Parts: sequence; C-alpha cells; structure tokens
Amino acid sequence: MSGPPIERIEGLLTPLLRTLETLGLIVRYLHPPDLGGLLASVGAPDADLRAARSARPPWPEVFSALGAQLDAASDEALAAFAGLREADDVRGAYRALRHTPRAFEALYPLARILPPVSRFFLNAGRRSDEELQARFLKPPPENTGVMCFGEDPNARDSVWIYVPETYAPDVAYPLVMCLHGGSGRGRAFLWSWLRDARSHGAILVAPTSLGETWAIQGEDIDTPHLARILDFVRERWRVDPDRLLLTGMSDGGTFTYTSGLEPGSPFTHLAPVSAAFHPMLVQMADETRLDGLPIHIIHGALDWMFPVDMARNAERYFSASGACLTYREIEDLSHTYPADMNSAILDWLSESHR
Repeated sequence: MSGPPIERIEGLLTPLLRTLETLGLIVRYLHPPDLGGLLASVGAPDADLRAARSARPPWPEVFSALGAQLDAASDEALAAFAGLREADDVRGAYRALRHTPRAFEALYPLARILPPVSRFFLNAGRRSDEELQARFLKPPPENTGVMCFGEDPNARDSVWIYVPETYAPDVAYPLVMCLHGGSGRGRAFLWSWLRDARSHGAILVAPTSLGETWAIQGEDIDTPHLARILDFVRERWRVDPDRLLLTGMSDGGTFTYTSGLEPGSPFTHLAPVSAAFHPMLVQMADETRLDGLPIHIIHGALDWMFPVDMARNAERYFSASGACLTYREIEDLSHTYPADMNSAILDWLSESHR
C-alpha cells in the first residue's frame, strides 16, 4: 500500500468491507454449540485487512480525517476477529462481537463521500439501485443521518436516532423504535437496523433501557421514557401516525410485549424477536388494544435462551385473542438478531395498517 492515496484507500477499504460482511454473517448464524465450526467455515477474511493495515504508511494531511475513520473501523473489525478466536464460550464471543457496531459507527461517516461505503450501508436488494445511491451522495438536509441526543453518548438517557439523508418534510416516514437485548445499548443496536431503515426510508430510534435491562418486572420507568422520546421525534420530523413500530430483541422483545400491549401505547405495530412470553401477558392486556393489533413474532428454532415453544404459545394465544398475527419461525436462527428479516418487517409494517 505504498501507492497514491486513492489506491491506499481502496487497498484498505476492500478487505475492510469484506471483513465486516463476514462479521455480520457470524452475528446472524452464531450458535453456541457450533462456534468453532462457524469460525472455520468463514475462514480468515481479516488476514488481508491485517496485512493492509500493517503495510499502510501515514496518511497525507489532506486525507488524515478520512484515514482516521478507516483506521478506527479496521482496528475494531480486527479486534472482533481476534476476540472470536480467543473466545472459549458464548459470552466471550458476544464480548468480541461488541467491536462490530463500533466498526460500523466509525465507518458510516464515509458513506457520504465513498460510494462503496454508501452501498455497504444498503441492504443487498437495493445496492443495484443507482438512483437511490445517487440520492445518498447529494448534500443531505440538516438534522439527518446518525445522531445522538444527550450530553454523554453512553448515558442511559441518551438516545441514538437515524433519519434518512433523503428526508423530505412533505413525506410521512415510518418510525422504528428498536430495543436492545439484556445488558445491551441503543448505540450498538442501532446498527442492526440501519441498513434497512436507510434502504426503505424509515426513521430509526434506538434508546437504552434506564436500568440494567428493560422494566419487565417491577416499576416501569421505561415506558414513559419511550413516550417522551417518541414525542421528541414527532416534534422534529414528520412521522406517519399509522406506522409506528415497537420492536426488540430478547429482553427488548419481551418489553415490546409488556409495554406495547398497554392500553395507552402509542405504537401501532409490535414485532418482538427472540422474546420470552407468558400467557399472563395476553390475559392482562386490554381487549380493545388486542383487537386487530398487528403483531409480528420472529423466533429461532435453535434459541437456547428462550425456547421456541414460548413463541409457539404466543402464536396460539394472540391468534385466539383477536390480534392480527404474523408468525415466523426460523429454522437456523439461534438466540441472535436476524437482521436479514428487517426488510420483511418493514414491508409488513407498510402493508398491515389497522
């Protein structure tokens, strides 16, 4: 990588994007009993990235800011792979994979100036859409893109929001409020949804639970917090009142049930993923709230934390209660987030108005 700066950028960017795509596959297909087999199947895509990162000379001053972002993303991606190879249990693997959203966060600002990065942050079905890509390379309106609201980006009361850079004030946008799993953070979980929100034109909101996890038991301090965040967003951007989705993974999915089934919930659609379920949730819910309520349940047949029978029971109870239910049981999904289902969820959100 001793050539001109543009060649150096390409020499680092190509293996970086390949490494990040592979990390996305690992996140999707991670299953504790087969961690070793999964790592063996993906090989060592980080080897080329490591070589390119080591061989790169200092960036010229004119490319210093861009180079710093590429270097930071590369270092996080390499740390993820190093941690995965050292992990001897699923907790170690999860710790290693925390580097992946950090890599995305470092890389995303370059989507505005590097077309390969812009394409990377679209879902696969939209990467050949040249008109859409051209729109993202135009100067964006103010108050769009990835933003954090709060003095400390890591504080629990801070919220991460994505507004499409193609935003137009005369369009009403669907809103997705996505809730992280137990011990997670909105800052990281945002990246599980960003490609699809960007591709479909949706406003994405990623809060963090005010306690160690969502208020599934005891005093509910999170539901009022979500309502305040929703009011904040609706005051600043135009949101479609008929497409307000509350969704979440694991504890976030369980809280999607407990909060989203309340009579006063402002959310028009619920999509719990890999969530715990108890029949009491239905029995305590208001009948008027349940009647025709669009609920989209996704669960993995390999889920080791919340067995799939929980989701099958939820399907039976909600179908009998009068909810408008969509149920997807995914054969090769463990207790991980299936980002490949986001596009289907957004299509369902647009098609299933009450």
